[in-house]
Amino acid sequence: MPENITEELAGGTGADGSAQALRPHAEDAFAEELKALAAADDRPRPERWKLSPWAVATYLLGGSLPDGTVITPKYVGPRRIVEVAVTTLATDRALLLLGVPGTAKTWVSEHLAAAVSGDSTLLVQGTAGTPEEAIRYGWNYAQLLAHGPSRDALVPSPVMRAMAQGMTARVEELTRIPADVQDTLITVLSEKTLPIPELGQEVQAVRGFNLIATANDRDRGVNELSSALRRRFNTVVLPLPATPEEEVDIVSRRVAQIGRSLDLPPAPEGTDEIRRVVTVFRELRDGVTADGRTKVKSPSGTLSTAEAISVVTSGLALAAHFGDGVLRSGDVASGILGAVIRDPAADRVVWQEYLETVVRERDGWKDFYRACREAGA
Repeated sequence: MPENITEELAGGTGADGSAQALRPHAEDAFAEELKALAAADDRPRPERWKLSPWAVATYLLGGSLPDGTVITPKYVGPRRIVEVAVTTLATDRALLLLGVPGTAKTWVSEHLAAAVSGDSTLLVQGTAGTPEEAIRYGWNYAQLLAHGPSRDALVPSPVMRAMAQGMTARVEELTRIPADVQDTLITVLSEKTLPIPELGQEVQAVRGFNLIATANDRDRGVNELSSALRRRFNTVVLPLPATPEEEVDIVSRRVAQIGRSLDLPPAPEGTDEIRRVVTVFRELRDGVTADGRTKVKSPSGTLSTAEAISVVTSGLALAAHFGDGVLRSGDVASGILGAVIRDPAADRVVWQEYLETVVRERDGWKDFYRACREAGA
């Protein structure tokens, strides 16, 4: 794991003598759970894995250990999906997590790497400007000009470091990376080697190395994977939550975790508002009301679970800092409007129609209807 220089840059420490990260890496945030799992794990582990495949799946899905330790769920969804993902990493096939935005691809990727390698930071963030060097290697130009090409002048990428150390590398938003840069992964994934022609050398992957990539369905047509590269991956599709109850559970858990990191008070009475946000998002996303009786138009946005988490977290902050600490309709109304209305012209018409034909007529939703009307005024 790279050295953490947060305290040095911050110029001070927290009450406990250390600077507290706003969002700790998974292996830090859940260090106690990982330690307990490792202690209780007596099953075979692939080489250089911190946990067995069974323990990795338990870490993601949650459970109880013989000593009474409770492992909190990191992913709420079909167990088989997690089992296939973990099993893939135990083979020589790379793993591609595919799904619509907000289906926890990055979250699952991070926790898989943390559980398997104990380090989720060997990360390449894919963008339209990601260069080849981000996947292969770069150069320290001061060293290069002074002494010419050498191993001292070479700057290894996260992928190269993972290969050399037998760890798990991550590539986020693979389909946003230009196609010619994507294809630098072909040799890495097929031959398990990364040539360094400037030095006449190569880095060979040691046992334990693998790679997790993520891509979302909305990026199809941006930079499609070549057939040669796609063959190197085992693709696992992460679905949207199957039921409203499942999605409410996911939102509630994540909001509670984020709230603790931001020192926000818990919202035990906020379940009704969370359920409303989830209901609105699901109905607009699916194009039909929960009872199946009324068809509605869908806006241009994705209205993902991740966006629902953001709306509720923002509402909780409003309630804490400008209200009485209880999450109410007025706290989430503005966030819902911001999530739904991405196209000011078309989406506003969709929202107004849904508000007047569905929300207005729903029993027990009068306060929610009034709050949304006021937020959109």
